[in-house]
Amino acid sequence: MSYVEVPGAKVPIRMWADPASVEDGAMQQLRNVATLPWIKGLAVMPDVHYGKGATVGSVIAMQGAVCPAAVGVDIGCGMSAVKTSLTANDLPGDLSRLRTKVEQAIPVGRGMHDSPVTPDRFHGLATGGWDDFWGRFDGVAEAVKFRLERATKQMGTLGSGNHMIELCTDSVGSVWLMLHSGSRNIGKELAEHHIGIAQKLPHNQGLIDRDLAVFVADTPQMAAYQNDLYWAQEYAKYNRTIMMALLKDVVRKEFKKARVTFEPEVSCHHNYVARERYQGMDLLVTRKGAISARAGEYGIIPGSMGTSSYIVKGLGNERAFNSASHGAGRRMSRNAAKRHFTTKDLEEQTRGVECRKDSGVLDEIPGAYKNIDQVMEQQRDLVEVVAKLKQFVCVKG
Repeated sequence: MSYVEVPGAKVPIRMWADPASVEDGAMQQLRNVATLPWIKGLAVMPDVHYGKGATVGSVIAMQGAVCPAAVGVDIGCGMSAVKTSLTANDLPGDLSRLRTKVEQAIPVGRGMHDSPVTPDRFHGLATGGWDDFWGRFDGVAEAVKFRLERATKQMGTLGSGNHMIELCTDSVGSVWLMLHSGSRNIGKELAEHHIGIAQKLPHNQGLIDRDLAVFVADTPQMAAYQNDLYWAQEYAKYNRTIMMALLKDVVRKEFKKARVTFEPEVSCHHNYVARERYQGMDLLVTRKGAISARAGEYGIIPGSMGTSSYIVKGLGNERAFNSASHGAGRRMSRNAAKRHFTTKDLEEQTRGVECRKDSGVLDEIPGAYKNIDQVMEQQRDLVEVVAKLKQFVCVKG
């Protein structure tokens, strides 16, 4: 489909989703965003759903302003995927050992490593700027400085919720490694710190929703937020790089005879801010639950723990600010999913996948998500499919 344009106060709301299928609360959030004085464009992805302040699945282009709640609290959250030389024929009949080895190597939930994992542990891992990155921690908000030890030990860890590590096969049987995570606790604390500051600023007092509080250009508050935002985005990228290196180590050890090789990594943020230029304007583009999809740019659009995921290539649609969805998107809240489904439903919907099937991950049941194939159909003018993946192991926190 192409987009549907819904009238908005300052800009039209361009929707790659059927407006009638979007819950009232999310539609109201989109209308609220369209009232912001600094807004220059709003694109809505097919995985759109209710969020804090701004919907998940929205791309907000503003001039001289950025809204921290429209980035989300998991700054820099995103995906990484790698194609391996393994095929489905190399896989053992019992996948439980493989899943256990992954869980032993990479802490999940609120877990962390006993001691920091650094790039020098991995031969040839390209993480130039590592020392400079940690050196810049001295410049982040004073309020989170006491979290340094936790931040170093959580580098290379998964987290919980919709974060996952998967081993998948594509349509020709090639095995892929894929993972989803962000800036862990340090990103969350930085986001909450700055959201609190923004909400108290005088220019935000008349906004329709206090969660849409913004920082404006050429102010010390904006400078401080951007400094911490870009640092947290970098943390998230390093986090996925270290995790993928740990995952590759597990795979190498478990498939020694196969002498596994790995193709170049595909990686993308989907909660972040970037400086981009459209229609002659320099804009701050916030993607909250959306990926960059410039022409020829590779990206990853996952489904859920029992459905397909996609490796895609961007088509460079400027009407969507060169963006695409970040996944299937939730169709019901976590609490609603727990009320609606049982662990028996979870077992049924994840049949054939080696994964947790207990009440602790019931809110991640595939039935709580939109149909990923329909979501992909709705954005045919945003991306083209390179590979369709189906998981056989899924690790959740």
